[in-house]
Amino acid sequence: MLKKLDPLLNGALLQILADMGHGDELVIVDANYPAAANAKRLVRLDGITATAALDAVLSLLPLDDFVEEPAAVMTPGDERPPVLDEFQAMVDAAEGRPIRTAQMERFAFYERARGAYAVIATGERRLYGNIILVKGVIRPGQ
Repeated sequence: MLKKLDPLLNGALLQILADMGHGDELVIVDANYPAAANAKRLVRLDGITATAALDAVLSLLPLDDFVEEPAAVMTPGDERPPVLDEFQAMVDAAEGRPIRTAQMERFAFYERARGAYAVIATGERRLYGNIILVKGVIRPGQ
């Protein structure tokens, strides 16, 4: 254990977060997502919700403020699952401001996620518990 680090941030995940560069994408996915078949790098957080994983990641990962939408979620199109509102509130709180989040249909999300730097597979059972984050920068003095 390390002080002030969320215990969900295991060594493999910390290494991925540290290795990512500005503009790299990280995907947090639910238990139904085909993560092993589509990830370049995969970290498993089985039994953990996507919101818990997102909270842990956002404690360290800055979001990209050079792009209009530094986050993207998978949507079913005709409704908005409550988990997406939780994601939005968490992203806004972590950045201290409202963040524009893209809404993507399932297959467009899959295609974008295939190019991501890494995927975190969670045990999230709520449908559409999937989010893409774009890593930002740490400026001097931050």
